[in-house]
Amino acid sequence: MLQHVGAELSAHETITAEQDAWASIAQLAAEYETLAAAAQHDRWAALIRSCGLSDEDADDAIASPAFGALTAELRRAEANQHDVASLLPRLVRARGFGDADDIAAVLHYRVAKVTARPSGSGRARKGPRLIAGLIPEAAGTVPSEMRQALTERRDLIETRADALLDTALTEKHEWIAKLGVQPKQARAAQAWRYAARTIAAYRDRYGITGPAPLGAPAEAESQKLDAARARAALDRAQNLARAEQSEQEHARRTGPQRVRPSL
Repeated sequence: MLQHVGAELSAHETITAEQDAWASIAQLAAEYETLAAAAQHDRWAALIRSCGLSDEDADDAIASPAFGALTAELRRAEANQHDVASLLPRLVRARGFGDADDIAAVLHYRVAKVTARPSGSGRARKGPRLIAGLIPEAAGTVPSEMRQALTERRDLIETRADALLDTALTEKHEWIAKLGVQPKQARAAQAWRYAARTIAAYRDRYGITGPAPLGAPAEAESQKLDAARARAALDRAQNLARAEQSEQEHARRTGPQRVRPSL
């Protein structure tokens, strides 16, 4: 019986190792983005054809090697609550393309420049729709089977990010300690956890294993946007932890005032 249990444990460890390799956020995010590009291809192509470009320029943009990067940027813009159906025609009308060799690349640059921050301001600003705080969610109408595949991967990404965070907290990983103590007040605790989960997802996506929460500075352009989101999450978590600590210290200093009994 002991031999049988040992064999089962060994098999379980092997399966777990394979799941870690294939179910990492790096793998799941790559699958999600590939599926999103395929699911939304026709939608983005239709938008390019209706944004004010000539038929020839629209055909060239859709056939361009930069079309994939442009559609990914449009998905990011939409996740940042921008109305891309009205935005893209404005960007086309605002300035000509002169002797541009690649209209898709120029549009990609223009979209990225004006949609880096979520749409709106103040209380009217809505938070970006990001999976685990990093990956822009694919919106709009897509075929039902593709929507199911996207939803499954979104759920797997968020479940894994939660599990990685719980492991870091339970095992007291060095990187999680650098975020500060999770607040006790419910709303602050939820915000701290959301920020910490973003960092856990970032670490898993880019293979970061060291004690620094965000690892080495990002060098690849594809990582820099995620690094900025993870840095913002780190700042939020630390600020929430510091606020909690300040409140606790204030409570200890003031404490309940003892009333001197009257004579």
